[in-house]
Amino acid sequence: MADLEKLQKSLEAEGFAVSRFDTAAQAADYLDAALDGKTIGIGGSITVQEMGLGERLAKHNTVLWHWAGSTTQEAAGAQVYLTSVNGAAETGELINIDGTGNRVASGLFGHEKVYFIVGRNKVAPDYDAALWRARNIAAPKNAQRLGRKTPCAAKGDRCYNCKSPERICRALVVYWEKPGSMDMEVVLVDEDLGY
Repeated sequence: MADLEKLQKSLEAEGFAVSRFDTAAQAADYLDAALDGKTIGIGGSITVQEMGLGERLAKHNTVLWHWAGSTTQEAAGAQVYLTSVNGAAETGELINIDGTGNRVASGLFGHEKVYFIVGRNKVAPDYDAALWRARNIAAPKNAQRLGRKTPCAAKGDRCYNCKSPERICRALVVYWEKPGSMDMEVVLVDEDLGY
């Protein structure tokens, strides 16, 4: 069982702002109220999609999301960026794996604020377990979702560190602390969200 209280304390100790909600609906209400009149970039995120945030925020913001007709480059220039993570360690590390680099780049630099939305299913006890989760649970599920021809997509069981041209895990970013130049907030949700 994910210890969101421990995770929150660890993230705050590393400089992240943290908000915590019992449900995805409460988190969506919070973000909808916090973001108004902004340009909002969204990375490829099942979490954001499941929460209906793209459509909801587009009612009073300009949403730039490559899943909804914009480009990853347009999203990279937005004031605010929404994404999730592939693994979060109760010890305070956030882990993201990316195929094209748009999510990891936008999570590191260039926006007024970045929100990481993290469901309890992405939380692991420590760094090693969070990294294992990102590589062996999130990556195969995303490869399957995208219909990639990779061993992890075919078997759905783990990362094979393949050399397939369709590989989706090409870049890894670990946030040990909040980067100094960025305003970042982690939105913790006590529900399963995304992969």
